[in-house]
Order: sequence, then C-alpha cells, then structure tokens
Amino acid sequence: MSLNRKNFIKQASQSATLGMAGLTLPAVAADKSKGALNGTHHKATAKRMIYMFQSGGPSHVDLLDHKPIMKKFHGKELPPSIRGEQRLTGMTAKQKSFPVCASTKDFVACGQSGMHISQHLPYLGKIADKITVVNSVHTEAINHDPGITLINTGSQIPGGPSLGAWMDYGLGSLNRNLPGYVVLLSQGTGKNPGQPIFSRLWGSGFIPSVHQGVMFRSGENPILYLKDQKGISRSLRRKMLDQLERLNKASYANFRDEETLTRNAQYDMAYRMQKSAPEVVDFSNEPEHVFKLYGEDARQPGTYAYNCLLTRRLIERDVRMVQLFHRGWDQHGSLQTHLPNQCKNVDQASAALVTDLEQRGLLDETMLVWGGEFGRTPYSQGKLGSGRDHHGRCFSIWMAGGGIAGGQTYGKTDDYCYNIAENP
Repeated sequence: MSLNRKNFIKQASQSATLGMAGLTLPAVAADKSKGALNGTHHKATAKRMIYMFQSGGPSHVDLLDHKPIMKKFHGKELPPSIRGEQRLTGMTAKQKSFPVCASTKDFVACGQSGMHISQHLPYLGKIADKITVVNSVHTEAINHDPGITLINTGSQIPGGPSLGAWMDYGLGSLNRNLPGYVVLLSQGTGKNPGQPIFSRLWGSGFIPSVHQGVMFRSGENPILYLKDQKGISRSLRRKMLDQLERLNKASYANFRDEETLTRNAQYDMAYRMQKSAPEVVDFSNEPEHVFKLYGEDARQPGTYAYNCLLTRRLIERDVRMVQLFHRGWDQHGSLQTHLPNQCKNVDQASAALVTDLEQRGLLDETMLVWGGEFGRTPYSQGKLGSGRDHHGRCFSIWMAGGGIAGGQTYGKTDDYCYNIAENP
C-alpha cells in the first residue's frame, strides 16, 4: 500500500486509538478491585452504571418536586413574570390561558430523612434514605427526539457516541463473555405507543462500533442470530471464526480500516455469548422472594419489572452499563389515568433493584440514575388537569448507589416548579 498523506494520517490516528484501548482495557480487566481513575483525589467507588431512562418526560410536578404551595395557585393563571420568554412547543404556544395545575397526588414525608415523595411512588418512598433527588436538572431541548439525543449523547444533533459507548471505550469490559453495554426496552401502560426509541441512542458514533450498546430482546433468545443453524457444531463455528479472523487481519494490514478488527471482536463476542446469554436470561433459579420483591410482572419477559431483574443479573456478571428505556411518559392528555398507570409499571421494580443490589453488596459500586429527557409543565395543556406539555427549564431525577449520598434533595425550583432557584 502506498503511504500517501491521507493514508498516513488515517493510520496514525487509528494506531493512537488502538494504543489507548491497549492501555485501558487490559488494566481494568486485570484487576477488578481498582477503578480506572486510581490517580484522583477521591476513591473511585462506582464500577458500573444503571440508567433507568423514562422516555417521554416524567412530571416532576407530580412525582419528585414537592411544592404544597401550588395548591393555592391551582386553577389560577401562571404569572407572565414566571413564564418569561421561554420557548413553548406548538402544542401549547397558542393557548390563551395557562392555568396552574398542582400535583395530582399529595406528597408524604418518607424515611428518617423526611424526604417528600409523591404518593404515586409509594415503593420509592420506602427507599427514600437510599436515594438523592435532584430537582434542578435542565435542558435546552423542548421536543422528544432532540431531548433524548442530548441527554444520551451530549448533543441534540444525532451522530455522537452514547454515554454507555464512552464508558465501554474508556473503562473497558469487566466480563469477556457479555457486552460491556447492554440495552433493554419496555413499553408502559401510560401513553401507548410511547415515543419511538432509535438505536443511535446507544450507538458508538465516531468511536469504534465494538463499543455500541447491545440490545437484549425478551424471551429465551435475547440476541438475534445467536443460535447456530442445524449441523453447525461449536468446533466448526470456532474454525469458521478463526479463518475469518485471518482474512480480516490480512485486510486490515492492507487498508488499516479499524472496523475490520472490530468485526473480529464482535464475532468473538457472539461466539462466547452463545453460552453466556441464554444463562443470564434464565430466571428458573430465582427464588420466590425475588419475584415478590420485584412484583409479578418480573415473570413476564419484556416488562419493565422483568428488565429490572435482568439488569441485576447482568450487573452481577460485571456488565459495565445497563440502560433501560421505558416508554409512555408523555401525558399531554389523560393525565389522571395515564400517569398513575405508568408509575405502577416502574415504582416497585425500580425500588426493588436498589434494594436487591444493596442486599447483594453491589450497591456501593453501582451507580443508578432514574429520569427522562425533560419534565412537564406546571400549567395545564388544555382543560385544567387534563394534561401537561414538555418542560425543559427544570425537571427532576433520582440517583442511588456508587457513592451517592442517600436521603438528600439537591437543587430547588421556584414556587411554581417552573424555574430553577438554586444549584442548576
């Protein structure tokens, strides 16, 4: 191959990428007791992450941001001074009135900390002392696709690497037999169907595609095309892959296309997963008390509860990041029925996952994040109490594990849950 200027630059950049991978991946895999950030002034506690992404925008007003004073404003016009010049979606921009809608359920003081959590989330209330609620998250996005793209990749413009892909790229895998980044999808009983979920949300963007998320499907065959066809033995499959590896390495020597080596890595992972993946989705050895903890839905493949239990099994096996996408949090209408239904889908299982990890000694080294792409408006969309529009100026998430202090609320909004007052 002639080493012209273009090929030289390409080869040099790819060599640097491979060199970084060689420095990071074996180091982490070799010693699981040490984090990748051993030189920092804080001990690295979290080794793994679970992101329970609630697609559609859960209402902070109704769930996590306690504002009893809003009952006094209920039905009254939202002051123009509060709304300011905020950009509104086309769904409410032309409304003539913006009546304040207080929380659809009361909040109660929970745990020793006295943290206030909505009665929509009674199971979350039971673990209040293990979580931190952040009420001052904000975003520039006001529509779903830009919002969900921004919070997962750092940009509203599609094409960047996802959070999980960056984690796998920078920290490496802790288990050779499972992907470093696994994605699970479920649909709630709120808005159905919920907002579409695109695979680019767990894509690798411009970093090697070996770091992209692997989506597990429900049932005994979690990965498509993983099973060998009839007549193909394990030894024959191994010989085929070895030959493919030799051909791909020869191709890489000529063209220096890094994706050629990525293909080898993915073939090898698929071969190892032929044994590891069926085992991880086999719940037959889970005792009854576990299903009681997560709820009966955990027996049903494809539900959020099932995915939470599967997440614990993946975390036990040292998967670096598991991301659950749960659709249905888009209550433009039917707020009074869809929101409670959606909460019932996730409340018990989300709390159970925290409890289960703690009981197994995995919570301190696993960071959990629960939240969506934005919140919902404190004013009604349409008739009072019928629905809420998108709201990016402030919204709430909760976090647990991985060094996160429990029983705390961080950040504060104004009396209308509309603007951030402290610690954006």
